[in-house]
Amino acid sequence: MELFTDGACRGNPGPGGWGALLRFGDHEKSLWGSDADTTNNRMELMAAIEALRAINRPCTVILTTDSQYVRRGMTEWLSRWRANNWKTANKKPVKNVDLWQALYEETKRHDVTWRWVKGHSGHRENEMADELANRAIDEMLAAP
Repeated sequence: MELFTDGACRGNPGPGGWGALLRFGDHEKSLWGSDADTTNNRMELMAAIEALRAINRPCTVILTTDSQYVRRGMTEWLSRWRANNWKTANKKPVKNVDLWQALYEETKRHDVTWRWVKGHSGHRENEMADELANRAIDEMLAAP
């Protein structure tokens, strides 16, 4: 299973959206959602959470994101945050702890490999995830 995720925000904070492209073999599925008042980092996290949440059964997943915050958080920082009761090395509370905890819970069901791709560099699936995130914002702002 391959997942490609992205978050977007117009203003930071401001209206935001997340997008995810899920691929299994030749099948692709698009997901997106929004929040009226959020940050880019929160939307990046939501994209990964919702993409993993959409998988019905445990499997091997390659999750590609253009967010170093998400990738490094999961591969480098998470174990220390958990060991330090969700505090940073500076003893401050981890920002977005609710979403980090939710993402951690979703990853426990799967064997996840985290990959990073430079955003807005022509990577097809990353561009699609970005379009979905912006579509989510557009739809939210257009709603009565």
